[in-house]
Amino acid sequence: MDYPFSYSIVYRSGIFTKTMNELISDIALSFPEVKEAPHFEKISYRVKGKIFVTIGEKADLICVKLSVSDQDIFCLHDPKIIFPVPNKWGKLGWTYVDLKSISKAMLREILVSAYCAVAPKKLAEQLMSESPE
Repeated sequence: MDYPFSYSIVYRSGIFTKTMNELISDIALSFPEVKEAPHFEKISYRVKGKIFVTIGEKADLICVKLSVSDQDIFCLHDPKIIFPVPNKWGKLGWTYVDLKSISKAMLREILVSAYCAVAPKKLAEQLMSESPE
């Protein structure tokens, strides 16, 4: 069973193993050609220079770039957990994800969708062919 977890620690196999930022980093950096880079006071993950996720050092939220249609679908899950950035950026697909209440499986799915929204088609197809169903 995939339980929600705290943004500050991940509980696995009876021990606390990683911070949420480390978990996000592990997932994002496992995607083809992703690089970590600073973005103002945040950490960003980019593919071919395009940002698909930003995280703050101790924030409860991450910001991901989804397609507008994926944003609509994910926000249906729970608009208190996944919701558009409340300005013009939100209308372009930028979406907040509340890390306090999201499952690891949903987080990975969101990060995959964000990556595919900005990655070149070839890299997005490569990730989708590698991703477990």
